Formats: sequence, structure tokens, C-alpha cells
Amino acid sequence: MDIAAYKKTVIETTDNVQIVLMLYDGAINHLKRAKVKINNGDNISKGHHFSKATSIVSELSNVLDMEKGGDISVNLRRLYDYVLQRLLYANLHNDIKSLEEAEKVLDTIRSGWKEMMDGMKQNQHAGVSTSL
Repeated sequence: MDIAAYKKTVIETTDNVQIVLMLYDGAINHLKRAKVKINNGDNISKGHHFSKATSIVSELSNVLDMEKGGDISVNLRRLYDYVLQRLLYANLHNDIKSLEEAEKVLDTIRSGWKEMMDGMKQNQHAGVSTSL
């Protein structure tokens, strides 16, 4: 693979990772807002934020490529299913602990994506040529 093609691949992948990070940020932000709404007794707004976070997590799960992703995709799917279960419970029972469990899992996964993106950027800036 020549340098131009490598850089193009890194840039395209970095853009996709940035989009994924934005999705995690959105879901986590909605969970933080839902927590405030639970504490304020605002069930309508709480439901809105849970709905948004659930939609984002569901979409992250739905776009997993189970064939190409192998064990990573299988494990991510399991984590997303767990998060969705915690969100359903938290929403139905106004349970802050379950909400925080889901938020912690999402934040941990997000950190992994961020580290991957930072590594790709470092390789790009260092001119590292690896076969993709």
C-alpha cells in the first residue's frame, strides 16, 4: 500500500471513529440529563433522554459487522445488550444505580475507541506505514 492510500485509509477510519465517539458522547450526555430529570421528578423529560440514549446504543449495536468483527463484535453486542437492559430497568424504576452502571460501561467502551483513534493519529503523524 502506498503512502497516499495509507493516509486516505487512516483519515477515513479516523472520521468513522470520530463519529462513533460522538455517538457515545451523545448517549452519555442524555444519561446525565436523565439522571437530573429523575432527581427533579420530571418523568416526561427523563423518558425523552432515556429514549435518545437507548436509540443511540441500539444503533451502535445494529451496525456491528458480526462477520468481520469476530469476537470484538460479539463482545460489543453483549455489552450493548447489557446497557440496554440497565437503561430499561433504570427508566422503569427511576433507578440511578442502574443508569450509572450503563453510563460507566459506555464510558469505558468510549475510552477504548478514543485510545484507538489517538493511536491512529500518532501513527499518521509519525509516518508509520503498516499494512491494513
